[in-house]
This record gives sequence, C-alpha cells and structure tokens, in this order.
Amino acid sequence: MSLADFYSLMAVTCFTLVGLWWTVVERHPEWKGDPSRRSLAGGVYLSFLLPGLMSTFAQVDAGNPLIWRISFGLAAVIGGIATVRLVSIDRNVIRGPFRRFRWLVVVLYGLILVLAVAPALAQLLGLTPLQAASIGLILLIVLAHGITWEFMMETPIAPKDV
Repeated sequence: MSLADFYSLMAVTCFTLVGLWWTVVERHPEWKGDPSRRSLAGGVYLSFLLPGLMSTFAQVDAGNPLIWRISFGLAAVIGGIATVRLVSIDRNVIRGPFRRFRWLVVVLYGLILVLAVAPALAQLLGLTPLQAASIGLILLIVLAHGITWEFMMETPIAPKDV
C-alpha cells in the first residue's frame, strides 16, 4: 500500500469513528453533567480527530514536508497535553489495561512530535518520516479503540447518600 493510500484510508477511518462517537455521546446525555465523564468523552473524540487531521494534512502536498510537519507537531502537542489531563482524571477510577496505560498515548504523541521536528531521525529505523509517523498513528488508533471500549463499559459509581 502506498503512503498516499494509507493516509487516505486512515483519514476516512478516523473521521468515520468521530461521527460514530458523536452518536454514542448523543445517547448518553448524563455524560454532559459529569465533568470527568465529559472530559473523558472529549478525550475519545480527540483520539480519533487528531489522527484524522494528521492523516489529512499528510496528503496535502507530498512535495512540501513543512505542511505535514507543522500539522503533526501541533496535533501531537494538543494530544499530549489533553492526554496528560485525562491521565490525572483516570487516577481515581478502576481501570482496564488500556486506560491504565493511557500514558503510552503521551509517549506516542511525543515520538510524533520528535519526527515532526527532526524527521531525519526516521532514517535510523530505515523509514521515511511519514512511514515512521504512520506507525505511530496506527498505535494511537489501537490504544484509542481500547480506551473507548473501557470507557463505554465502565459502570458509573452511584453517589453516596450523606
């Protein structure tokens, strides 16, 4: 598969998942009233939106790497900051394996940021920068799927009567 085909497929997949997530959120209006659940639902949204945006920008102009480098860098910073917030929210919850290792998302965004800033580092792995970044995006989506599943399967804790 060519990189152009990969990034096209990745963008379509991610934006489809964003749309499906909107449907899920619409069916759970109670999430809007709970700040931590609202933040976690927003984190799922970003988990699919940011890789979709990066994949779209990777296709804009293959001859101009500055476009993908800036978009990947910005998305990685936004994703990393948002995920650090979510890790702190998740500390007080019994978590499954994906949410327990949500910090790996920060690591992946960090690696993508490094590739955006210093794309020549991909050559150490025998890859082009966009090939190396595509592996990062695949891993982000795998983690996003697991985190989404665990979030949707979580039973909210009923408030205690005082």
